[in-house]
Order: sequence, then structure tokens, then C-alpha cells
Amino acid sequence: MPLQLIAGFIKSPLSQKRLTRDSVELYCEAIGTPIPEIQWWFEGNEPNETYAQLWDGARQDRVRINATYNLHSTSTISITNLTSDDSGMYECRASNDPDRNHLSKSPKVKWIRSQANVFVIERPDIKAQVTGVSGKLVLACNMTGQYLPIQGHEWMLGDKILQTDADASVFTSYTIEGKMEEHSGIYECVYKTNPVIKGHLNISVPPQVTAYKKSEHGNEGDTGVLVCKCNSFPAVTSWVWYKHGQEPIINGSGRYIIKSSGNKTELRILKLNIEEDTGDYHCNATNAYGQGSATVSLRVRSRLAALWPFLGIVAEVLVLVTIIFIYEKRRKPDEVLDDDDGGSAPLKSNATNHKDKNVRQRNAN
Repeated sequence: MPLQLIAGFIKSPLSQKRLTRDSVELYCEAIGTPIPEIQWWFEGNEPNETYAQLWDGARQDRVRINATYNLHSTSTISITNLTSDDSGMYECRASNDPDRNHLSKSPKVKWIRSQANVFVIERPDIKAQVTGVSGKLVLACNMTGQYLPIQGHEWMLGDKILQTDADASVFTSYTIEGKMEEHSGIYECVYKTNPVIKGHLNISVPPQVTAYKKSEHGNEGDTGVLVCKCNSFPAVTSWVWYKHGQEPIINGSGRYIIKSSGNKTELRILKLNIEEDTGDYHCNATNAYGQGSATVSLRVRSRLAALWPFLGIVAEVLVLVTIIFIYEKRRKPDEVLDDDDGGSAPLKSNATNHKDKNVRQRNAN
């Protein structure tokens, strides 16, 4: 008979507070031999309400249960779009008794249980607005109705914290210096409560398109790649490329390939041609708030263009060699004359010495 180890919890679900329309997730983990089964049960806050088993897809498909049985048991229950009716006691049950689910026979070992409370609190209303004042943008949130104790605020853009304070006020604001087009995005005003309460403000603008490079160069016969991007909000819904003065480029037509994904687009031109492909290309983006575009200048060089620097160096060397050669040619006759003059000097000196000798001889006589 195989050895049986009674089921036991190694991780239990934790009690949590959530707001209406939020989601919650509870986790449970058990061990035993054989591997125990895990079930989830719920008891509401009504006086006469009793425990009821939960299953995957319950509560109008808002309940999801994911369980794995490998070496030990793990189970996660998640509930989305919470309502006040989801408040109550959630119970994780585990058992590895062979008769645990028998309809008429009582199991030898009872189900072990681990409980967690989920408190669903009515979400307060947050009125958010964006106003322009003297070239600035003022973002403001004001929480109305019943609210929890506030220990401060944060303003965020994505994962970046822009401003934080410890004020307990229901009103909070954040000021942006500059144009709206330069600061588009989804902003959050975060109230430091338990649970955290957030308000959202959208700064939406037409696409602010920029070229990755304003000027691109390519060699004849190679593939040219032109890239445009747009980092503004909301995202681009469609991209269009066209050459200056021509109709829009159709993806896959001729030598053109267009790849667009969200806020980036790429135009590839196969086998570049100097006469046909040189010029300005425009990338046009569209979203719900308008259009935006950028221009990329493409210059196509001949394949021999890479040789021009080398040929220039060769030409310079040839000119230098020619100058040196001509200089040497002109210099040689002058050197010959200098040699002739040097040979006659001793003769002149000898003649003078001979003359002086004759003078001395006459004086002696």
C-alpha cells in the first residue's frame, strides 16, 4: 500500500481591499501524497448566506480558476470587474482523501481550509480636467463623494512619477510647461489611499511625426531604407508614403515594401536607381485627431562613387611626381654650369702665382 501524506498548505490566500470595477487575485498552494485537489468556496456578507463552491466561468464569466498539479498543487482564482456583491470570505480547500468527493461516503480526512477576506469598496468619483493658462497646461483632479483617508498624491505619466506630495486634500493639480503637442499621453492622478485610487487624463493631439534621419544616402543597386516615427498620443491608425509630387506608394508595388507597426513606419526601396529614386519622400500619419507628416531626402550615389576618393589620391600623387620630375629636369643644367666654374678657379689662381713669381725675379735683378 503506497504511503499517504495528509494534505497541508504551504501558501495561503491573503485578504485584500479593492475598489468596484477593479480585479482581485487569490493564490493557494498545497502539498501531500497523493497530490491533493484544491477547490474554491465563497461565503457572502448576507446573514443567511452559506458557502457555495466557485468554478471557472462563474459570475457571468468574471471568475477564472487556474490550477496545476505537478509535484504539489497550486491554484489561482481571479475575479474581474468587481462589484459590492463580491465582498466576502473566500476559502481555499484541499484534500487528497480518495473519498473526498463521494456522494454518500464520508471521507476519513476532512478538507483542510484556508480563508481570506475580500473587501470591495465603492469607487469614488474623480472629476479630471485639462486647461490651458498662459502657455501652460494645468491638469487637475477632484475626488467627490465618499472617499477613504488620503495620505498624499502622485502624478504619473506611464511608469514615470512626475510629482508627489503628502497633502490630504481631495483636490490635486499638476502644471506642464510648454505646448500641448509636446506633452501628449495618458496622465494619472494617484490618491494614496488603501486601496489606491486613480484618475486618468488624456492629452490627445494629431500625430507629431519625425523622420529617423532627415537625409538618407544609398548606393545604386542597393536597398534604401527610410524610417519615420511618431511618439505622440493617441497612436497612429494609418501610415501613407508618397514621393514628392507623385501618387501614394502602394505596398508591394514595383520595388517598394512598406512595413508599419503602431507609431513607426518603414519604406524599403529595392535596387536603387539614381534617376528614378533620388528625391524627397513624405510619410503621412493619421489618428482620430488629425494628420501629421515628415520629409526624408534620399540621395542615390553611383557605385563608382566610392572610387572617387581613391582616384583623387592617385591624381594628387601623379601631379606631385610630375612636378618633382620637371623640377629635377630643370635643375640639372644649372648644376653642370656650377661644376665648370669650379674647375677654372684653380687655373686662375695658378696664373696669378706665376705672375707674382716673375715680379719677384725682376726685383732681384
